[in-house]
Amino acid sequence: MRIFDNTVKRKLRGGKKVVGAWCQIASPITAEILAEAGFDVVMIDLEHGPGDIFTLIAQIQALKGNSALPFVRAPWNDFVVIKRILDAGAYGVLVPYVNTRGEAEAAVRACKYPPEGVRGIAASPRAAGYGQNSMTYLRRANDEVLVMIAVETPEAVANLDEILSVPGLDGIFIGSMDLSTSMGYFADASQPEVQAAIATIEAKALAAGKFLATVAGNWAQAQKLYDRGYGLLLVLADGTALASLAAERVTQFRKEYGEG
Repeated sequence: MRIFDNTVKRKLRGGKKVVGAWCQIASPITAEILAEAGFDVVMIDLEHGPGDIFTLIAQIQALKGNSALPFVRAPWNDFVVIKRILDAGAYGVLVPYVNTRGEAEAAVRACKYPPEGVRGIAASPRAAGYGQNSMTYLRRANDEVLVMIAVETPEAVANLDEILSVPGLDGIFIGSMDLSTSMGYFADASQPEVQAAIATIEAKALAAGKFLATVAGNWAQAQKLYDRGYGLLLVLADGTALASLAAERVTQFRKEYGEG
């Protein structure tokens, strides 16, 4: 009987580093490719990606047989949506745009069965083996599901001490592009004011015993972030990686042979 065992959550709690990739084009094939590559986490994106519950299930199914665990970025801090994500078999949930302690508490409650939360309990969904593995899953889910929230606004930074005090919150994802834009610097996280806000988030989250997560655009950046204490970095995305490689190859062709 399969045991619901979140190895990534244990690694992060132990201060170890893990690596992840975005799955943003709703494809089980790219999910399988990323898992085969050896990533610890495949983050399926339902906030900016085009997927729905059926594509989500297909993507999670594509990870079976590999060590990569399925995490999901929810489209919103909505307990009904999060319930369906978890019932599909997600091991971790990233909840976007959390700005207050109350919103952080709602995110955690959505991921926990009562009495710790409000997640509806059922033995029939995929996560519980369609009733064949139900109690093994149900008894472990509150402890094993990882809950991470995104800090993306000055309001969230101002409320960070209260957010970090919420029981059951495992980690903080810094959405630097949203944060910089909401601070008045459109998609420019390099601005000193934004960097100062990010440094504040990093220091407070680590001091509170929460792991840090974010996006790394290249390996040099990833190394710097890991050295600053980040536990989970998303270092690649299926759609943008393919787009970048495609543009590179076409540029090389045009440079050598013009329009043919």
